[in-house]
Amino acid sequence: MEKVRLGIVGVGQQGSIYGSLITGVQINAQGGMPISDIKFDQIEVGAFCDIDTNILANLKEKFPNIPVYTDYIEMMDSGNIDAVVTTLPHYFHAQVGMDALNRGLHTLLEKPAGVYTKQVAEINALSLTKPELTFGVFFNQRMNPLYRRLKEIIDNGEIGAIRRTNWIITTWYRPQAYYDMSAWRATWGGEGGGVLVNQAPHQIDLLQWMCGMPKSVVSNCKYGSHRDIAVEDEVTAIFDYGNGATGVFVTCTHDLMGTDRLEIFGDKGKIVVEGSKTAKITRLKQSEQEVNANTKDKASVFKLMMGGAMGFDSSVMETETIEFPNVWGAQHADVLKNFAANIIDKTPLVAPGTDGINGVRLANAIHLSSWLGKEVDVDFDEELFHKLLQEKAANENK
Repeated sequence: MEKVRLGIVGVGQQGSIYGSLITGVQINAQGGMPISDIKFDQIEVGAFCDIDTNILANLKEKFPNIPVYTDYIEMMDSGNIDAVVTTLPHYFHAQVGMDALNRGLHTLLEKPAGVYTKQVAEINALSLTKPELTFGVFFNQRMNPLYRRLKEIIDNGEIGAIRRTNWIITTWYRPQAYYDMSAWRATWGGEGGGVLVNQAPHQIDLLQWMCGMPKSVVSNCKYGSHRDIAVEDEVTAIFDYGNGATGVFVTCTHDLMGTDRLEIFGDKGKIVVEGSKTAKITRLKQSEQEVNANTKDKASVFKLMMGGAMGFDSSVMETETIEFPNVWGAQHADVLKNFAANIIDKTPLVAPGTDGINGVRLANAIHLSSWLGKEVDVDFDEELFHKLLQEKAANENK
């Protein structure tokens, strides 16, 4: 195989972006501009699938040589594609993915991998029985060179054992008109949640990817507090990693000014990220425990009290600032390229599909803690969560 023929299932906002990136032709004026200078040597659009007749007419006009379908099973059985990407409402990701894997097609799930862990565990188990097929998940922010570098720093032990994580990510502003554009959005039955399952899965994934999974969580979620929706538009969650480390995660969709600030504090240093573009890394020459044990005289005590490590010179600490520009579309393109490269030459996947369950599990735990009003294990009662989710979907009567 020289080029992977990708079937795009669902050509709405996200599907049109991927189609535009690969073809270099803008599909949907509301879906963002294509990146015309990005070259895709190992992947092409093999077919489109959607149930909207207006979308199909537009696709036929723009791409007369690319087949279009209204039935994704028919597209999968056509012989025109080698792989699929599932750009559909969240509940369909895992099911369409399983249908693809069962037909011998490589599968790229849009985020989140599913709405609840039972659903995602099923496709993960299926993928393990088909090792010849590539199974990925669309965590495009793993392709951000800034976060890739920070993961290296953490994995190499350069800031020591993590003691605290803190991420305020409130740059997901959504006006009421956004929710009104699609009937499935911001509903329990159509989307499975709000900011935790639609916008924040990126940061939830990055947190666990870089810092590991918490053991338990206690959360305070506000449901429709600033928008006419049933699901959460404001979240504050406190994590316990089970080893003395803690974390705080704050997100919302109604902060017009927005903040994106991440702090990862370790016993040998600290990372502070602003705007997902710039990071300041402070590395201590001695761990905090060593500094504490070796501080004996009064002058050193007061020096530390007044300025912490900043009160010392470069013999004690060093700082580094790194910055990477965030080019629109480049991260999405890199996921598509990495997916195709894994199919063709076994280049390692940056976001294996089986990783998708981690973010879903953490989001489920945050929801469950809020619903029950108490701290819950991240290894929670999956049957209870699914039951409560179904009740919420039934009660909204949509």
